[in-house]
Amino acid sequence: MRFLILTAIVICRVSAQEPPNLNQANLPSHPVGANDLLGVAVYGSPELTRTVRVGPDGFIRLPMLKTKIKAEGMLPVDLESAISDALKSEQILVDPFVTVTMAEYHSRPISVAGAVKKPITFQAIGPVTLLEALARAEGLRDDAAREILVSKSQTGPNAKTMTLTQRILVKGLIDAADPSLNLSLTGGEEIRVPEAGKIYVVGNVKKPGAFPVQDSAETTVYQALALAEGVLPYAMKQAYIYRREGNGSKNEIPIQLELIMKRKAPDVPLIANDILYIPDNKGRRLTMSTLDKILMIGGGAAASALVYTSIR
Repeated sequence: MRFLILTAIVICRVSAQEPPNLNQANLPSHPVGANDLLGVAVYGSPELTRTVRVGPDGFIRLPMLKTKIKAEGMLPVDLESAISDALKSEQILVDPFVTVTMAEYHSRPISVAGAVKKPITFQAIGPVTLLEALARAEGLRDDAAREILVSKSQTGPNAKTMTLTQRILVKGLIDAADPSLNLSLTGGEEIRVPEAGKIYVVGNVKKPGAFPVQDSAETTVYQALALAEGVLPYAMKQAYIYRREGNGSKNEIPIQLELIMKRKAPDVPLIANDILYIPDNKGRRLTMSTLDKILMIGGGAAASALVYTSIR
């Protein structure tokens, strides 16, 4: 009976000396950044044990310490030594035992935006690859372009901040599974997936709308009509391509639609943002203001709404 009582006393004493549990996750060790949340435990000193957030200036402040401690850029193990030295130098503790754990990262964001199914920003906790980041955004949309832009700001010569951008081809990353293109992300990256260019088919067709084009050299009038499910009855023999030139001017290009459909004239290539207009037998034409509305609103709904707005 006496032995059991002594054992219980020893257990209680040992438990009383254990560092308090901060109930925080000990995340993988990366250099500490501004706004990160840290768990600081000082053995035998519960008044010094707490969670503390790194300030925007990169410093932390602990109770009873007169000076702030630089945390940004340090690993948790190095910060433990810095806190211990500060406690000793200010004669608060003789031989402190300090542990620092990462509770929350807020300084390592990765953002994925653009033509993805679910734009997202998350913290890089542990190694993250480009494919994993795209998977968090639930993948690419159908109208995504065939390249991905990965940008990150870095400090260059003379302490100047530079933004470096890498262009990753979707064909190589996903279709060919090239491991060299599956970049390793460490936080601070901005991933942007541009939308593919669109061509607009309006007028006397079955399904007017805006259709993404991945390669302008492979998109022609005949293919655009296939996307629009063909022409309706009473279509004019002549159609028009409305194109905005590089200098900002707008150009109307007449094409012999009937001859193209009958394979008696060469097919005509289209480029992104072209508007292919198929008039009916009333010979209506699109005005430039109508063209601007189509390009401004965009999409199949806009094209459908503007089918009947053309005037003579």
